[in-house]
Amino acid sequence: MIRNLFIAFFLVSTALSAQVKFEAKVSKKKLGVNERLRIDFVMNKDGDNFTPPSFQGFKIIGGPNQAVSNSWTNGKRTFSKTYTYFLAPLKRGKFTIKQATIEIEGETYKTLPVPITVTAAVEIPKDPNDPNYIAEENIHLVAEVSNSKPYLNEPITVTYKLYVGPYVNARDYDVLDSPKYNDFWSQNIEIKRYTPERGVYEGKQYNYYVLKRVVLYPQKSGKLSIQPLSLNVSVDVATNRRDFFGGRIYSQAQKTVTAGKRTINVKPLPEAGKPDNFTGAVGDFTFKVTTTKSELNANESLQAKVEVSGKGNLKLFNLPKLNVPSSLEIYEPEHDESVRTNLSGMRGKIADSYTIVPQYQGKYPIPTISFSYFDLNTESYKTLTSDELIVNVLEGPTNASAVEDPKTNTTTKQVVTTSNSQFRSFKLSPNLQSMARQDFFGTRSFYMLLLLPFLIIPIALFIGKKKRQMENDVEGNKVRKANRLAKRYLSEAKKALGTKESFYEALERALHNYLKAKLKIETSEFSKEKIQELLGQRNVSFNTTDGFVSLLKSCEFARYTPASGEAMKQDYQKAVEVISQIDKQIS
Repeated sequence: MIRNLFIAFFLVSTALSAQVKFEAKVSKKKLGVNERLRIDFVMNKDGDNFTPPSFQGFKIIGGPNQAVSNSWTNGKRTFSKTYTYFLAPLKRGKFTIKQATIEIEGETYKTLPVPITVTAAVEIPKDPNDPNYIAEENIHLVAEVSNSKPYLNEPITVTYKLYVGPYVNARDYDVLDSPKYNDFWSQNIEIKRYTPERGVYEGKQYNYYVLKRVVLYPQKSGKLSIQPLSLNVSVDVATNRRDFFGGRIYSQAQKTVTAGKRTINVKPLPEAGKPDNFTGAVGDFTFKVTTTKSELNANESLQAKVEVSGKGNLKLFNLPKLNVPSSLEIYEPEHDESVRTNLSGMRGKIADSYTIVPQYQGKYPIPTISFSYFDLNTESYKTLTSDELIVNVLEGPTNASAVEDPKTNTTTKQVVTTSNSQFRSFKLSPNLQSMARQDFFGTRSFYMLLLLPFLIIPIALFIGKKKRQMENDVEGNKVRKANRLAKRYLSEAKKALGTKESFYEALERALHNYLKAKLKIETSEFSKEKIQELLGQRNVSFNTTDGFVSLLKSCEFARYTPASGEAMKQDYQKAVEVISQIDKQIS
Protein backbone atom coordinates (compact mmCIF):
# COMPACT_ATOMS: atom_id res chain seq x y z
CA MET A 1 0.00 0.00 0.00
CA ILE A 2 2.78 2.41 0.94
CA ARG A 3 4.68 1.50 -2.20
CA ASN A 4 1.65 2.26 -4.40
CA LEU A 5 1.18 5.64 -2.73
CA PHE A 6 4.85 6.45 -3.31
CA ILE A 7 4.57 5.53 -7.00
CA ALA A 8 1.43 7.64 -7.40
CA PHE A 9 3.10 10.59 -5.68
CA PHE A 10 6.13 10.24 -7.95
CA LEU A 11 4.00 10.18 -11.11
CA VAL A 12 2.01 13.25 -10.05
CA SER A 13 5.22 15.13 -9.20
CA THR A 14 6.71 14.22 -12.58
CA ALA A 15 3.59 15.38 -14.42
CA LEU A 16 3.52 18.65 -12.53
CA SER A 17 7.22 19.26 -13.21
CA ALA A 18 6.64 18.74 -16.94
CA GLN A 19 3.72 21.15 -17.02
CA VAL A 20 4.10 24.18 -19.33
CA LYS A 21 4.07 27.53 -17.58
CA PHE A 22 3.52 30.86 -19.34
CA GLU A 23 2.83 33.89 -17.16
CA ALA A 24 3.08 37.67 -17.03
CA LYS A 25 5.02 39.30 -14.19
CA VAL A 26 4.98 43.07 -13.52
CA SER A 27 7.35 45.17 -11.44
CA LYS A 28 4.39 46.82 -9.66
CA LYS A 29 0.61 46.90 -9.95
CA LYS A 30 0.23 50.49 -8.75
CA LEU A 31 2.39 53.33 -10.02
CA GLY A 32 2.37 57.07 -10.62
CA VAL A 33 1.87 58.58 -14.05
CA ASN A 34 5.53 59.69 -14.01
CA GLU A 35 6.87 56.20 -13.22
CA ARG A 36 7.79 53.29 -15.46
CA LEU A 37 6.43 49.74 -15.51
CA ARG A 38 8.38 46.61 -16.36
CA ILE A 39 6.51 43.51 -17.53
CA ASP A 40 8.09 40.09 -18.14
CA PHE A 41 6.42 37.30 -20.12
CA VAL A 42 8.09 34.14 -18.80
CA MET A 43 7.84 30.56 -20.09
CA ASN A 44 9.52 27.37 -18.92
CA LYS A 45 9.64 25.80 -22.40
CA ASP A 46 10.76 27.30 -25.69
CA GLY A 47 7.97 28.47 -27.96
CA ASP A 48 7.25 30.25 -31.25
CA ASN A 49 4.97 33.01 -32.56
CA PHE A 50 4.95 35.12 -29.42
CA THR A 51 2.25 37.79 -29.62
CA PRO A 52 2.25 40.57 -26.99
CA PRO A 53 -0.91 42.37 -25.88
CA SER A 54 -1.79 45.83 -27.17
CA PHE A 55 -0.74 47.61 -23.91
CA GLN A 56 -3.73 49.94 -24.09
CA GLY A 57 -3.17 53.02 -21.92
CA PHE A 58 0.63 52.67 -22.08
CA LYS A 59 3.43 53.58 -24.45
CA ILE A 60 6.29 51.15 -25.10
CA ILE A 61 9.57 52.93 -24.27
CA GLY A 62 11.82 49.87 -24.29
CA GLY A 63 11.85 46.32 -25.56
CA PRO A 64 11.07 43.72 -26.39
CA ASN A 65 14.24 42.36 -24.80
CA GLN A 66 14.69 38.60 -24.92
CA ALA A 67 16.58 36.49 -22.38
CA VAL A 68 17.10 32.73 -22.27
CA SER A 69 18.30 30.74 -19.26
CA ASN A 70 19.28 27.08 -19.63
CA SER A 71 20.91 25.25 -16.71
CA TRP A 72 21.37 21.76 -15.27
CA THR A 73 21.08 21.04 -11.53
CA ASN A 74 21.63 17.51 -10.21
CA GLY A 75 21.06 16.14 -13.68
CA LYS A 76 17.80 18.06 -14.10
CA ARG A 77 17.41 20.65 -16.86
CA THR A 78 15.88 24.04 -16.04
CA PHE A 79 14.80 26.25 -18.92
CA SER A 80 13.41 29.80 -18.90
CA LYS A 81 12.70 32.25 -21.70
CA THR A 82 11.58 35.84 -21.05
CA TYR A 83 10.28 38.70 -23.17
CA THR A 84 10.62 42.06 -21.35
CA TYR A 85 8.90 45.39 -22.08
CA PHE A 86 9.24 48.80 -20.41
CA LEU A 87 6.05 50.85 -20.39
CA ALA A 88 5.14 54.46 -19.64
CA PRO A 89 1.52 55.23 -18.64
CA LEU A 90 -0.29 57.76 -20.82
CA LYS A 91 -2.80 58.93 -18.20
CA ARG A 92 -4.25 58.14 -14.80
CA GLY A 93 -6.86 55.42 -14.34
CA LYS A 94 -7.35 51.69 -14.06
CA PHE A 95 -6.07 49.59 -16.94
CA THR A 96 -5.75 45.91 -17.80
CA ILE A 97 -2.80 44.42 -19.62
CA LYS A 98 -4.51 41.80 -21.71
CA GLN A 99 -3.38 38.30 -22.58
CA ALA A 100 -0.19 37.48 -24.47
CA THR A 101 -0.03 34.25 -26.52
CA ILE A 102 2.70 31.76 -27.41
CA GLU A 103 2.80 28.43 -29.27
CA ILE A 104 4.62 25.65 -27.41
CA GLU A 105 4.76 22.11 -28.80
CA GLY A 106 1.81 22.75 -31.08
CA GLU A 107 -0.40 24.18 -28.33
CA THR A 108 -1.35 27.84 -27.80
CA TYR A 109 -0.89 29.25 -24.28
CA LYS A 110 -2.11 32.55 -22.87
CA THR A 111 -1.15 34.66 -19.87
CA LEU A 112 -3.70 35.92 -17.37
CA PRO A 113 -4.82 39.58 -17.64
CA VAL A 114 -2.98 41.89 -15.23
CA PRO A 115 -4.84 44.84 -13.65
CA ILE A 116 -2.75 48.05 -13.25
CA THR A 117 -3.68 51.23 -11.38
CA VAL A 118 -2.08 54.51 -12.47
CA THR A 119 -2.23 57.34 -9.94
CA ALA A 120 -1.20 60.98 -10.02
CA ALA A 121 2.50 61.77 -10.27
CA VAL A 122 4.50 60.63 -7.30
CA GLU A 123 7.71 61.98 -5.87
CA ILE A 124 10.62 59.86 -7.07
CA PRO A 125 12.82 58.82 -4.12
CA LYS A 126 16.11 60.68 -4.07
CA ASP A 127 18.23 57.59 -3.70
CA PRO A 128 21.80 58.27 -4.94
CA ASN A 129 22.20 54.54 -5.59
CA ASP A 130 19.03 54.27 -7.69
CA PRO A 131 19.94 54.26 -11.43
CA ASN A 132 16.57 55.78 -12.35
CA TYR A 133 17.07 58.67 -9.95
CA ILE A 134 20.64 59.26 -11.23
CA ALA A 135 19.37 59.27 -14.83
CA GLU A 136 16.55 61.65 -13.84
CA GLU A 137 19.06 64.12 -12.39
CA ASN A 138 21.65 63.91 -15.17
CA ILE A 139 19.72 63.76 -18.47
CA HIS A 140 17.95 66.90 -19.76
CA LEU A 141 16.53 67.82 -23.18
CA VAL A 142 16.31 71.54 -23.96
CA ALA A 143 14.86 73.43 -26.95
CA GLU A 144 16.74 76.70 -27.46
CA VAL A 145 14.94 79.35 -29.56
CA SER A 146 17.07 82.08 -31.13
CA ASN A 147 14.27 84.70 -31.03
CA SER A 148 10.96 84.32 -29.22
CA LYS A 149 9.52 87.62 -30.59
CA PRO A 150 10.18 87.67 -34.34
CA TYR A 151 8.38 89.59 -37.05
CA LEU A 152 6.13 87.79 -39.52
CA ASN A 153 8.39 85.88 -41.95
CA GLU A 154 11.53 86.59 -39.90
CA PRO A 155 13.69 83.45 -39.51
CA ILE A 156 14.25 81.86 -36.10
CA THR A 157 16.32 78.82 -35.18
CA VAL A 158 15.31 76.06 -32.76
CA THR A 159 18.18 73.91 -31.46
CA TYR A 160 17.48 70.73 -29.46
CA LYS A 161 20.29 69.87 -27.02
CA LEU A 162 20.61 66.75 -24.88
CA TYR A 163 22.56 67.56 -21.70
CA VAL A 164 24.34 64.56 -20.14
CA GLY A 165 25.78 64.66 -16.63
CA PRO A 166 29.07 63.16 -15.46
CA TYR A 167 27.58 59.99 -13.95
CA VAL A 168 25.76 58.66 -17.01
CA ASN A 169 26.49 57.72 -20.59
CA ALA A 170 23.75 58.06 -23.21
CA ARG A 171 23.91 54.95 -25.41
CA ASP A 172 20.97 55.47 -27.73
CA TYR A 173 17.61 57.19 -28.02
CA ASP A 174 14.25 56.67 -29.69
CA VAL A 175 11.96 59.48 -30.79
CA LEU A 176 8.62 59.12 -29.01
CA ASP A 177 7.01 62.30 -30.31
CA SER A 178 8.33 64.60 -33.05
CA PRO A 179 7.66 68.35 -32.77
CA LYS A 180 4.94 69.92 -34.91
CA TYR A 181 5.55 73.28 -36.58
CA ASN A 182 2.03 74.37 -37.39
CA ASP A 183 1.84 77.87 -38.97
CA PHE A 184 5.58 77.82 -39.70
CA TRP A 185 7.59 77.21 -42.84
CA SER A 186 10.31 74.83 -41.61
CA GLN A 187 13.64 73.51 -42.85
CA ASN A 188 15.74 70.92 -40.98
CA ILE A 189 19.49 71.55 -40.87
CA GLU A 190 21.39 68.29 -41.31
CA ILE A 191 23.66 67.22 -38.44
CA LYS A 192 26.37 64.90 -39.74
CA ARG A 193 28.02 63.97 -36.43
CA TYR A 194 26.90 64.01 -32.81
CA THR A 195 29.96 65.56 -31.18
CA PRO A 196 29.92 66.23 -27.43
CA GLU A 197 30.44 69.84 -26.33
CA ARG A 198 30.76 71.48 -22.94
CA GLY A 199 27.96 73.71 -21.68
CA VAL A 200 26.14 75.00 -18.60
CA TYR A 201 22.61 73.96 -17.67
CA GLU A 202 20.98 75.42 -14.55
CA GLY A 203 24.37 76.52 -13.26
CA LYS A 204 26.07 73.12 -13.66
CA GLN A 205 28.63 71.89 -16.19
CA TYR A 206 27.39 69.24 -18.63
CA ASN A 207 28.37 67.59 -21.86
CA TYR A 208 25.67 68.20 -24.45
CA TYR A 209 24.83 66.85 -27.89
CA VAL A 210 22.98 68.84 -30.56
CA LEU A 211 20.34 66.38 -31.79
CA LYS A 212 18.29 68.56 -34.11
CA ARG A 213 18.33 72.03 -35.67
CA VAL A 214 15.46 73.58 -37.57
CA VAL A 215 14.92 77.00 -39.18
CA LEU A 216 11.38 78.38 -38.94
CA TYR A 217 9.60 81.23 -40.72
CA PRO A 218 6.33 82.17 -38.96
CA GLN A 219 3.45 82.48 -41.44
CA LYS A 220 0.94 84.27 -39.19
CA SER A 221 1.15 86.76 -36.37
CA GLY A 222 0.16 86.21 -32.76
CA LYS A 223 1.04 83.45 -30.29
CA LEU A 224 2.23 80.33 -32.11
CA SER A 225 3.12 77.06 -30.38
CA ILE A 226 6.01 74.71 -31.07
CA GLN A 227 5.06 71.24 -29.92
CA PRO A 228 7.61 69.37 -27.77
CA LEU A 229 10.17 66.80 -28.82
CA SER A 230 10.05 63.66 -26.62
CA LEU A 231 12.75 61.00 -26.46
CA ASN A 232 13.30 57.72 -24.67
CA VAL A 233 17.02 57.61 -23.82
CA SER A 234 18.89 54.41 -22.96
CA VAL A 235 21.67 55.23 -20.50
CA ASP A 236 24.49 53.52 -18.67
CA VAL A 237 24.55 54.74 -15.05
CA ALA A 238 27.73 54.51 -12.98
CA THR A 239 27.27 52.73 -9.65
CA ASN A 240 29.44 52.59 -6.55
CA ARG A 241 30.29 48.94 -7.18
CA ARG A 242 33.53 47.74 -8.73
CA ASP A 243 34.31 44.65 -10.77
CA PHE A 244 37.15 42.17 -10.29
CA PHE A 245 39.60 44.42 -12.13
CA GLY A 246 38.64 47.56 -10.21
CA GLY A 247 36.53 49.06 -12.99
CA ARG A 248 33.27 50.79 -12.18
CA ILE A 249 30.15 48.72 -12.81
CA TYR A 250 27.43 50.38 -14.88
CA SER A 251 23.71 49.77 -14.64
CA GLN A 252 21.25 50.32 -17.47
CA ALA A 253 18.24 52.61 -17.19
CA GLN A 254 15.57 54.17 -19.40
CA LYS A 255 14.80 57.89 -19.22
CA THR A 256 12.00 59.76 -20.99
CA VAL A 257 12.88 63.41 -21.65
CA THR A 258 10.81 66.18 -23.20
CA ALA A 259 11.99 69.54 -24.51
CA GLY A 260 8.75 71.19 -23.49
CA LYS A 261 6.23 73.24 -25.41
CA ARG A 262 7.48 76.66 -26.57
CA THR A 263 5.37 79.71 -27.41
CA ILE A 264 6.51 82.24 -30.03
CA ASN A 265 5.00 85.75 -30.02
CA VAL A 266 5.04 86.78 -33.70
CA LYS A 267 4.79 90.52 -34.39
CA PRO A 268 2.78 91.60 -37.47
CA LEU A 269 4.45 93.77 -40.09
CA PRO A 270 3.56 97.47 -39.64
CA GLU A 271 0.77 98.88 -41.77
CA ALA A 272 2.25 102.37 -41.81
CA GLY A 273 4.25 102.92 -44.98
CA LYS A 274 3.42 99.53 -46.51
CA PRO A 275 3.76 99.85 -50.36
CA ASP A 276 0.91 98.78 -52.62
CA ASN A 277 3.17 96.32 -54.47
CA PHE A 278 4.42 94.60 -51.28
CA THR A 279 4.05 90.78 -51.61
CA GLY A 280 5.52 89.64 -48.28
CA ALA A 281 9.30 89.83 -48.81
CA VAL A 282 11.17 90.20 -45.51
CA GLY A 283 14.95 90.46 -45.27
CA ASP A 284 17.74 92.32 -47.07
CA PHE A 285 17.65 92.13 -50.88
CA THR A 286 18.94 93.53 -54.16
CA PHE A 287 16.79 93.75 -57.31
CA LYS A 288 17.56 94.00 -61.02
CA VAL A 289 16.09 93.40 -64.49
CA THR A 290 18.46 92.34 -67.28
CA THR A 291 18.23 91.19 -70.92
CA THR A 292 20.50 88.88 -72.88
CA LYS A 293 20.43 91.22 -75.93
CA SER A 294 19.88 94.91 -76.50
CA GLU A 295 19.91 94.66 -80.33
CA LEU A 296 18.42 91.95 -82.54
CA ASN A 297 16.41 91.36 -85.68
CA ALA A 298 12.67 90.91 -85.88
CA ASN A 299 11.40 87.41 -85.04
CA GLU A 300 14.57 86.59 -83.12
CA SER A 301 14.26 86.03 -79.37
CA LEU A 302 15.86 87.43 -76.25
CA GLN A 303 15.65 86.58 -72.55
CA ALA A 304 14.61 89.13 -69.94
CA LYS A 305 15.33 88.18 -66.32
CA VAL A 306 13.70 89.62 -63.18
CA GLU A 307 15.98 88.70 -60.26
CA VAL A 308 15.98 89.19 -56.49
CA SER A 309 19.02 88.13 -54.43
CA GLY A 310 20.09 88.44 -50.81
CA LYS A 311 19.05 87.10 -47.42
CA GLY A 312 15.44 86.55 -46.39
CA ASN A 313 12.32 84.52 -47.09
CA LEU A 314 13.21 83.99 -50.76
CA LYS A 315 10.85 81.03 -51.26
CA LEU A 316 7.83 82.73 -49.70
CA PHE A 317 6.96 85.72 -51.92
CA ASN A 318 6.20 86.47 -55.59
CA LEU A 319 8.37 88.45 -57.97
CA PRO A 320 6.89 91.50 -59.73
CA LYS A 321 5.59 90.92 -63.27
CA LEU A 322 7.37 92.25 -66.35
CA ASN A 323 5.33 94.47 -68.73
CA VAL A 324 6.41 95.16 -72.35
CA PRO A 325 4.88 97.01 -75.34
CA SER A 326 2.17 95.13 -77.19
CA SER A 327 4.31 94.69 -80.30
CA LEU A 328 6.74 92.52 -78.32
CA GLU A 329 5.56 88.93 -77.99
CA ILE A 330 6.18 87.76 -74.38
CA TYR A 331 5.78 84.23 -72.99
CA GLU A 332 5.13 82.87 -69.52
CA PRO A 333 8.28 83.03 -67.37
CA GLU A 334 10.40 80.14 -66.18
CA HIS A 335 11.03 80.32 -62.42
CA ASP A 336 14.49 79.47 -61.09
CA GLU A 337 15.70 79.24 -57.49
CA SER A 338 19.23 79.00 -56.14
CA VAL A 339 18.61 79.13 -52.39
CA ARG A 340 20.44 77.49 -49.50
CA THR A 341 19.20 77.45 -45.91
CA ASN A 342 21.55 77.61 -42.93
CA LEU A 343 21.14 78.57 -39.27
CA SER A 344 20.68 82.24 -40.15
CA GLY A 345 17.92 81.53 -42.69
CA MET A 346 17.60 81.48 -46.49
CA ARG A 347 20.26 83.05 -48.70
CA GLY A 348 20.64 83.07 -52.48
CA LYS A 349 18.59 84.30 -55.42
CA ILE A 350 15.34 83.70 -57.29
CA ALA A 351 14.49 84.78 -60.84
CA ASP A 352 11.78 84.75 -63.48
CA SER A 353 13.07 84.46 -67.08
CA TYR A 354 10.81 85.74 -69.89
CA THR A 355 11.21 84.90 -73.60
CA ILE A 356 10.51 87.97 -75.77
CA VAL A 357 10.12 87.96 -79.60
CA PRO A 358 9.81 91.33 -81.45
CA GLN A 359 7.70 91.55 -84.65
CA TYR A 360 8.83 94.79 -86.30
CA GLN A 361 11.71 97.19 -86.60
CA GLY A 362 12.00 99.95 -84.04
CA LYS A 363 13.12 100.79 -80.54
CA TYR A 364 10.95 99.38 -77.76
CA PRO A 365 11.21 100.30 -74.07
CA ILE A 366 10.93 97.74 -71.25
CA PRO A 367 9.41 99.92 -68.53
CA THR A 368 10.81 100.10 -65.01
CA ILE A 369 9.25 97.87 -62.35
CA SER A 370 9.48 98.11 -58.57
CA PHE A 371 10.09 95.55 -55.82
CA SER A 372 9.29 96.25 -52.15
CA TYR A 373 10.41 94.44 -49.00
CA PHE A 374 10.50 94.88 -45.23
CA ASP A 375 14.03 95.50 -43.96
CA LEU A 376 14.57 93.83 -40.57
CA ASN A 377 17.66 95.95 -39.83
CA THR A 378 15.82 99.28 -40.05
CA GLU A 379 12.34 97.83 -39.35
CA SER A 380 10.97 99.77 -42.31
CA TYR A 381 9.83 99.17 -45.90
CA LYS A 382 12.16 99.72 -48.85
CA THR A 383 11.36 99.92 -52.55
CA LEU A 384 13.88 99.11 -55.31
CA THR A 385 13.27 100.16 -58.93
CA SER A 386 14.88 98.67 -62.03
CA ASP A 387 16.39 100.71 -64.88
CA GLU A 388 14.47 101.24 -68.11
CA LEU A 389 15.82 99.03 -70.89
CA ILE A 390 15.62 99.66 -74.68
CA VAL A 391 15.31 96.81 -77.17
CA ASN A 392 16.53 97.92 -80.61
CA VAL A 393 15.10 95.82 -83.47
CA LEU A 394 17.40 96.40 -86.45
CA GLU A 395 15.96 94.37 -89.33
CA GLY A 396 12.46 93.21 -90.09
CA PRO A 397 9.11 94.38 -91.44
CA THR A 398 8.00 97.88 -90.64
CA ASN A 399 4.55 98.86 -89.50
CA ALA A 400 3.23 101.79 -91.54
CA SER A 401 0.95 102.86 -88.70
CA ALA A 402 3.75 102.91 -86.11
CA VAL A 403 4.20 106.23 -84.37
CA GLU A 404 7.70 107.34 -83.32
CA ASP A 405 8.12 109.54 -80.29
CA PRO A 406 10.66 112.26 -81.25
CA LYS A 407 11.66 112.80 -77.60
CA THR A 408 12.59 109.21 -76.79
CA ASN A 409 13.19 108.04 -80.37
CA THR A 410 11.08 104.93 -79.64
CA THR A 411 8.22 103.30 -81.50
CA THR A 412 4.92 103.17 -79.65
CA LYS A 413 1.41 101.99 -80.63
CA GLN A 414 1.38 99.78 -83.74
CA VAL A 415 -1.11 97.75 -85.73
CA VAL A 416 0.13 94.18 -85.48
CA THR A 417 0.33 92.22 -88.75
CA THR A 418 1.80 88.78 -89.17
CA SER A 419 4.29 87.52 -91.73
CA ASN A 420 5.44 84.11 -92.88
CA SER A 421 8.63 84.47 -90.83
CA GLN A 422 6.86 85.29 -87.59
CA PHE A 423 8.27 82.28 -85.72
CA ARG A 424 11.65 82.19 -87.46
CA SER A 425 13.51 81.98 -84.12
CA PHE A 426 11.76 78.71 -83.22
CA LYS A 427 12.66 75.28 -84.58
CA LEU A 428 9.77 74.12 -86.75
CA SER A 429 11.33 71.07 -88.48
CA PRO A 430 10.62 67.90 -86.44
CA ASN A 431 13.43 65.82 -88.10
CA LEU A 432 11.27 62.72 -88.14
CA GLN A 433 12.86 59.40 -89.18
CA SER A 434 11.25 56.52 -90.99
CA MET A 435 10.13 53.54 -88.85
CA ALA A 436 10.15 51.15 -91.86
CA ARG A 437 11.58 47.73 -90.96
CA GLN A 438 15.10 47.01 -92.26
CA ASP A 439 16.60 43.61 -93.05
CA PHE A 440 19.04 42.54 -90.30
CA PHE A 441 21.01 40.11 -92.52
CA GLY A 442 24.21 41.65 -93.89
CA THR A 443 24.22 44.63 -91.52
CA ARG A 444 27.19 45.66 -89.35
CA SER A 445 25.42 44.37 -86.22
CA PHE A 446 24.93 40.98 -87.92
CA TYR A 447 28.66 40.53 -88.58
CA MET A 448 29.62 41.76 -85.08
CA LEU A 449 27.38 39.17 -83.45
CA LEU A 450 28.75 36.52 -85.82
CA LEU A 451 32.37 37.22 -84.74
CA LEU A 452 31.58 37.64 -81.04
CA PRO A 453 32.03 33.90 -80.08
CA PHE A 454 35.53 33.89 -81.62
CA LEU A 455 36.47 36.85 -79.41
CA ILE A 456 34.99 35.35 -76.24
CA ILE A 457 36.81 31.96 -76.52
CA PRO A 458 40.41 33.29 -76.06
CA ILE A 459 39.26 35.56 -73.25
CA ALA A 460 37.62 32.59 -71.48
CA LEU A 461 40.78 30.50 -71.92
CA PHE A 462 42.91 33.28 -70.44
CA ILE A 463 40.59 33.70 -67.44
CA GLY A 464 40.55 29.93 -66.87
CA LYS A 465 44.36 29.81 -66.89
CA LYS A 466 44.58 32.62 -64.33
CA LYS A 467 41.98 30.90 -62.15
CA ARG A 468 43.95 27.63 -62.15
CA GLN A 469 47.11 29.52 -61.20
CA MET A 470 45.33 31.12 -58.27
CA GLU A 471 43.91 27.76 -57.15
CA ASN A 472 47.42 26.22 -57.16
CA ASP A 473 48.83 29.11 -55.14
CA VAL A 474 47.99 27.60 -51.73
CA GLU A 475 49.96 30.15 -49.69
CA GLY A 476 48.51 33.09 -51.60
CA ASN A 477 44.99 31.74 -51.21
CA LYS A 478 45.48 31.53 -47.45
CA VAL A 479 46.66 35.15 -47.34
CA ARG A 480 43.80 36.39 -49.51
CA LYS A 481 41.23 34.46 -47.48
CA ALA A 482 42.55 35.82 -44.18
CA ASN A 483 42.64 39.33 -45.61
CA ARG A 484 39.02 39.06 -46.73
CA LEU A 485 38.04 37.75 -43.31
CA ALA A 486 39.81 40.66 -41.59
CA LYS A 487 37.96 43.18 -43.74
CA ARG A 488 34.66 41.40 -43.19
CA TYR A 489 35.05 41.17 -39.43
CA LEU A 490 36.14 44.83 -39.18
CA SER A 491 33.02 45.72 -41.14
CA GLU A 492 30.94 43.58 -38.77
CA ALA A 493 32.54 45.35 -35.81
CA LYS A 494 31.51 48.72 -37.22
CA LYS A 495 27.92 47.51 -37.66
CA ALA A 496 27.88 46.19 -34.09
CA LEU A 497 28.90 49.50 -32.48
CA GLY A 498 26.75 49.92 -29.40
CA THR A 499 26.45 46.17 -28.70
CA LYS A 500 29.42 45.31 -26.49
CA GLU A 501 29.65 41.52 -26.88
CA SER A 502 29.12 41.43 -30.64
CA PHE A 503 31.42 44.39 -31.26
CA TYR A 504 34.45 43.11 -29.35
CA GLU A 505 34.03 39.55 -30.62
CA ALA A 506 34.05 40.79 -34.25
CA LEU A 507 36.92 43.20 -33.56
CA GLU A 508 39.08 40.45 -32.03
CA ARG A 509 38.44 38.14 -34.99
CA ALA A 510 39.37 40.96 -37.40
CA LEU A 511 42.67 41.64 -35.63
CA HIS A 512 43.61 37.95 -35.56
CA ASN A 513 42.82 37.34 -39.21
CA TYR A 514 44.64 40.49 -40.27
CA LEU A 515 47.88 39.35 -38.60
CA LYS A 516 47.36 35.86 -40.00
CA ALA A 517 47.35 37.39 -43.49
CA LYS A 518 50.29 39.75 -42.89
CA LEU A 519 52.67 37.49 -40.96
CA LYS A 520 51.62 34.14 -42.52
CA ILE A 521 51.22 32.39 -39.16
CA GLU A 522 48.56 30.01 -37.92
CA THR A 523 46.05 30.85 -35.19
CA SER A 524 47.58 28.30 -32.84
CA GLU A 525 50.80 30.33 -32.77
CA PHE A 526 49.12 33.40 -31.37
CA SER A 527 50.27 34.89 -28.08
CA LYS A 528 51.02 38.45 -27.15
CA GLU A 529 54.73 37.71 -26.78
CA LYS A 530 54.80 35.98 -30.19
CA ILE A 531 53.02 38.93 -31.81
CA GLN A 532 55.49 41.43 -30.32
CA GLU A 533 58.43 39.30 -31.46
CA LEU A 534 57.17 38.86 -35.03
CA LEU A 535 56.20 42.50 -35.48
CA GLY A 536 59.59 43.56 -34.12
CA GLN A 537 61.31 41.33 -36.68
CA ARG A 538 59.35 43.07 -39.44
CA ASN A 539 60.58 46.50 -38.22
CA VAL A 540 57.19 47.59 -36.86
CA SER A 541 57.60 50.41 -34.34
CA PHE A 542 57.18 49.72 -30.63
CA ASN A 543 54.24 52.15 -30.32
CA THR A 544 52.35 50.46 -33.15
CA THR A 545 53.03 47.00 -31.71
CA ASP A 546 51.98 48.10 -28.25
CA GLY A 547 48.78 49.61 -29.68
CA PHE A 548 47.90 46.33 -31.40
CA VAL A 549 48.50 44.28 -28.24
CA SER A 550 46.50 46.74 -26.11
CA LEU A 551 43.57 46.34 -28.52
CA LEU A 552 43.64 42.58 -28.00
CA LYS A 553 43.67 43.16 -24.23
CA SER A 554 40.67 45.49 -24.56
CA CYS A 555 38.78 42.76 -26.40
CA GLU A 556 39.53 40.31 -23.58
CA PHE A 557 38.64 42.69 -20.73
CA ALA A 558 35.41 43.73 -22.45
CA ARG A 559 33.99 40.28 -21.71
CA TYR A 560 34.03 41.03 -17.99
CA THR A 561 33.73 44.83 -17.76
CA PRO A 562 31.16 47.32 -19.04
CA ALA A 563 32.03 49.49 -22.06
CA SER A 564 30.35 52.67 -23.20
CA GLY A 565 29.49 53.47 -26.80
CA GLU A 566 32.17 56.14 -26.87
CA ALA A 567 34.81 53.61 -25.74
CA MET A 568 33.77 51.23 -28.51
CA LYS A 569 34.06 54.00 -31.11
CA GLN A 570 37.55 54.84 -29.84
CA ASP A 571 38.63 51.18 -29.99
CA TYR A 572 37.28 50.85 -33.54
CA GLN A 573 39.09 53.99 -34.69
CA LYS A 574 42.27 52.80 -32.97
CA ALA A 575 42.02 49.45 -34.82
CA VAL A 576 41.74 51.23 -38.17
CA GLU A 577 44.77 53.41 -37.38
CA VAL A 578 46.91 50.49 -36.11
CA ILE A 579 46.16 48.34 -39.16
CA SER A 580 47.00 51.29 -41.41
CA GLN A 581 50.31 51.87 -39.60
CA ILE A 582 51.30 48.19 -39.82
CA ASP A 583 50.49 48.19 -43.56
CA LYS A 584 52.85 51.16 -44.05
CA GLN A 585 55.67 49.69 -41.96
CA ILE A 586 55.59 46.09 -43.28
CA SER A 587 56.76 45.81 -46.88
